[in-house]
Formats: sequence, structure tokens, C-alpha cells
Amino acid sequence: MPKMKTVRGAAKRFKVKKSGKIKRGSAFRSHILTKMSKKRQRNLRNAHYVADVDADRVKAMLGMK
Repeated sequence: MPKMKTVRGAAKRFKVKKSGKIKRGSAFRSHILTKMSKKRQRNLRNAHYVADVDADRVKAMLGMK
């Protein structure tokens, strides 16, 4: 049976931490930040994680299942 290939787009976007949680990037952080409140910008800087319902799908794309 051939090796399972990693989805390269997923490999660039997600990182699996030691705890098993999958870290992800934050949306709405690329441009047009001037109209956004400073509080919202600050909160978008924090780490975000993939929801538990989607974690299995992401792990499959990363070749972990």
C-alpha cells in the first residue's frame, strides 16, 4: 500500500502541539485593519485552535490518521 500524502496546503496552515490541539491562523488579519477596533485586532493576535469537531479531518489531511 502506498504512503499517505500530506495535503500541502494544510501543512502550511496547521501545527499540531504536544497537547494534541491543532493551532491555526486567524482570519481577518491581512489588510484593511484601520476600520477595525484596537481591541478586536489585539484579540485576533492570540493563538487560535481548530474546533474539536474538525480536528479529526485536519489530522487526516496532515497524515496523522
